[in-house]
Amino acid sequence: MTDSLVQWMTAALGGKVSGEIIIFLISMVPILELRGGLLAASPALLNIPILRAVPICIIGNILPIPFILLLIEKVLDIMEHIRGLDRIALWIRNKADKHKGQVERYGFWGLVAFVGIPLPGTGAWTGALVASLLHMKLKKSFPAILLGIAVATVIMSLLSYGLLGAIFG
Repeated sequence: MTDSLVQWMTAALGGKVSGEIIIFLISMVPILELRGGLLAASPALLNIPILRAVPICIIGNILPIPFILLLIEKVLDIMEHIRGLDRIALWIRNKADKHKGQVERYGFWGLVAFVGIPLPGTGAWTGALVASLLHMKLKKSFPAILLGIAVATVIMSLLSYGLLGAIFG
């Protein structure tokens, strides 16, 4: 699914904005995040040099995180009182509940691993959501998420530029 969304966004925005803006926007989108941005930047799609792509994708992925950590609970509380949005709020809370065991059990390092290991349903957005709903302090959760993004950057750079670079380069 991620691959399809990345290809769709790349095709939809291609020719309208630069490749750098495309990977920045993809890196900000939940589900896709930095992983999708680096896939789009890879030799298989936009062929943006890795040293240019990595900082753009990291910044795009980090940008929404403080807002999620600080505001998501208030936003969900408001949504729960609006007919139609209440189901979305419940879905978001259930998604966080499904993943909070690992973070609760291992704390800081659990959050690092959750954000850093590129599996479906993980990443900085969901990690920030889980941390917020677990009431983790900002000074603990934000560095854990940053470290997780660094881990994801290494893994996805190796996949996007190493593996895909060898195939499409």
